[in-house]
Amino acid sequence: MPESLIDQLSKIVAEGKKEVERILERLSGTNKLTLQTNEYVLPSKDKSGLYRGQLKEISEQEWHNRLIYGDNLLVMQALLAGDPATGLPSMRGKVDLIYNDPPFDSKADYRTKITLPGTTIEQKPTVLEQFAYSDTWKDGTVSYLRMMYPRLALMRELLSEQGSIYVHLDWHVGHYVKVLMDDVFGKENFRNEIVWTYFGFKRATAKKFPQKHDVIYSYTKSASYIWNTQYKPHNEQYLKRFKPDETGRLCRTDVNPTGGGTRKIYLDDVEGDIVDSVWDDIPPVNPVAKERVDYTTQKPEKLFERIIKSSSNENSIIADFFSGSGSTGTVAEKNGRRWIMSDIGKPAIMITRQRLIDQEAKPFLYQSIGDYQKEAFTSSRLFRRIGDLSQVVLNLYGALPFPDEQNPNRNLGYIKNSRTLVMVDSPSKLTGYATLKKAQELRESFLGGWNKVVVLGWNFVFDIATVIKNFNDDKLEVLVIPPDLLDKLKTKSSYESLLKSGKIRFSSLQYLSIKKPVLKNYSSDIDEITIELDNYILLSPDALPLDDANKEKLQDIIAHDPLALIEYWSVDPDYDGETFRSKWQDYRSNVGNDADPFRVVKEVSILSPKVKGKRRICVKAVDVFGFESVVVEEVG
Repeated sequence: MPESLIDQLSKIVAEGKKEVERILERLSGTNKLTLQTNEYVLPSKDKSGLYRGQLKEISEQEWHNRLIYGDNLLVMQALLAGDPATGLPSMRGKVDLIYNDPPFDSKADYRTKITLPGTTIEQKPTVLEQFAYSDTWKDGTVSYLRMMYPRLALMRELLSEQGSIYVHLDWHVGHYVKVLMDDVFGKENFRNEIVWTYFGFKRATAKKFPQKHDVIYSYTKSASYIWNTQYKPHNEQYLKRFKPDETGRLCRTDVNPTGGGTRKIYLDDVEGDIVDSVWDDIPPVNPVAKERVDYTTQKPEKLFERIIKSSSNENSIIADFFSGSGSTGTVAEKNGRRWIMSDIGKPAIMITRQRLIDQEAKPFLYQSIGDYQKEAFTSSRLFRRIGDLSQVVLNLYGALPFPDEQNPNRNLGYIKNSRTLVMVDSPSKLTGYATLKKAQELRESFLGGWNKVVVLGWNFVFDIATVIKNFNDDKLEVLVIPPDLLDKLKTKSSYESLLKSGKIRFSSLQYLSIKKPVLKNYSSDIDEITIELDNYILLSPDALPLDDANKEKLQDIIAHDPLALIEYWSVDPDYDGETFRSKWQDYRSNVGNDADPFRVVKEVSILSPKVKGKRRICVKAVDVFGFESVVVEEVG
């Protein structure tokens, strides 16, 4: 008879504690996880197609709010470790408030709808997202709780002694997560089970009441925590009791409970009703609300505002590690708090970045886990080692693997009857300069040398196109492993079927091209720089998680309107070769420029202080699938 979930809870907790111990031990080692800064965003969105304002600057010694892409277990490790090289101290004990809205239900549809000119495309999640979700729900609720325990424990490490945590769930797993939170935070630190009940159309159910509420569990790090009592606005019936006096102030006459007679009570002296643990006054996000960003799990800003005002003070640091559409950070920004947000979904990151730019937020960093990504293959029962997976990739590419004694990492092969070496990079790394340099060295030295080397990669550094261009090596080829390959490799029979079909396509990388920037003298100390997009080459639709019908739609866009695939682009007019400072941005939904919600502007003129010598301009584009491309041009 299989074990019940109750029987397994103690094992889940024990395993979780061991994992946390291992993580905390690694933090003091030499191989710390670090955050890679992809973009230093100084919000300055285009409104007219010709930006004439003075570009903002910021001291890099200041605190920076952070938007981070990646698995939150890795993100929190990097935050706890800190990294002086990126100006990040350890965040252990520095966060006053954590809000989390983790996934509720394994049956959720994580497909993303992308609206393009004249068509709509549906894509499945990226490799990283797919395997995060499959790990989360592999064994149902047991897997979910195994995912949550170490994350909750790391959140406790990040919380300050006056800190609070709110975890937003529903009926699927809420009660089990509360048991885990009792263990992590201490039952004595449980503060509230908040019921958020919302109105809306109620569907009749056959044998139960309709589900119309979520629960939010609130715990604190200690008995001494930040708390600011919140009040609801007065209701209309109460307000009717007040009339203006001779000075115009609204007041009512009431019996004096202590001295007898009557007394005047002024409305502006009376707080509203104290907010209790049942929140029935915050409706879901209205379909036509200004704050709506068409993100499936988006919650209303008033919900975040209540939590943030209750359990943090101005300048407190607030974190959200399942940040979704980014409401925690956008509301924290409006209320004078500092923030850290992370999510494993590329659509979530893109929407959040656009929301922050749209509200003209303070400059913030967009980061990812540097040189380390979640090992996607670990959720596959077919592969226990990276080398096993590399051998399969080599075979699917058409290469013959070398014997293990010549190839201890099992990631090298060759094309029969040719002098072409093939190298498979790890799914747990970002393919970049170091990998390509290693491939070049192997081409020259491995078993007497080769005429060409092909590198097959899963994930890439954001400026990979520039890295390849700088190598200027026509005997070095870089190809993308199909992102849905692991999803297809569920069994040995599926692998054999793919091998026979020959339908697996390894595609070239996407890249952006721009026309030569035009530099003009605007004033004695200011240059005007005009930048125009030229073309965008997307990796083959076969390498994207799309079905045949959606691939056909995409192919038509690629052929006739490739720049329509650009979701977002930004410019650093004075690139230092290390940190991309995004000083101007445009994105598809920004209709303040050309009233076209499906396209970005293709040309912009911006102003920037003059520089000595040549000006190095960096342009970064992100397409609708979340792939990033970078172009660097020198002028002057």
